[in-house]
Amino acid sequence: MHDRPWQTIFEKYAIDQHDFSESPFQLSARQIKQATNHFTTTSEREIRIICKQDTRESRPEVFVKNDLFLLPTKNGEFIIIEGEGYVDMPELTNPIIEYDSKLDFELESSKVGNSEMQHLDYAYASSIIRTFLDDPTLVLTIRGRKYTPKFDFIAGRYSHKISTGGVQTEVDAGYEGREQIALVEAKNSETKNTIIRQLYYPYRQWKSCTNKPVKILFFEKREMIYSVWLFEFNDVNNYNSISFVGGTRYKLL
Repeated sequence: MHDRPWQTIFEKYAIDQHDFSESPFQLSARQIKQATNHFTTTSEREIRIICKQDTRESRPEVFVKNDLFLLPTKNGEFIIIEGEGYVDMPELTNPIIEYDSKLDFELESSKVGNSEMQHLDYAYASSIIRTFLDDPTLVLTIRGRKYTPKFDFIAGRYSHKISTGGVQTEVDAGYEGREQIALVEAKNSETKNTIIRQLYYPYRQWKSCTNKPVKILFFEKREMIYSVWLFEFNDVNNYNSISFVGGTRYKLL
């Protein structure tokens, strides 16, 4: 949870005395390093590690207690903002669809390992993603890390305007079809919630590159079930305008 380094950071820069209704608190990687340079373990000093807060439960106690979340605004710059930064994964209760792979041969390589990328690739190769979006034209065109363009948005309890650019994002897979683009965040274990940033930043990045609709998918494999959630942003400029559209569970036969 990285409670100790973040408690030290909050005390050093009097973050708990900041008025978050007026503005988010701006924090640089340099400041984080200065505050934590006396810690001896990598997990309490490495910025990449202590700034990783992908779920509500992974936030340090000082964030939980004060209802805060962390967002990057550019390379080496962050803001701490008050409000809801995460979205729940609704439980999918609709009947599981027994699904026949569209491949006419067995993918032996898909059985080696247990990674989220591997499961997502298998779901795509079996045409689960195409079936879910009812789009046989989808092909894999996007993968890996990129840097966002400059863009503004509002977020948090007080709808503060935030400017960002040059933030590194990673898309597990992106598919382009004749009429749409689909971006996928994938997990290979049960996920109850996820930080909206992982969906919103890639969404804004690719919205700036295409006139096609950009669909946001969350994918997960639990045991033998492949689950897909579809989200949308009702206001492209509002981080917190995310809403759940629907989802389906598939069991490959």
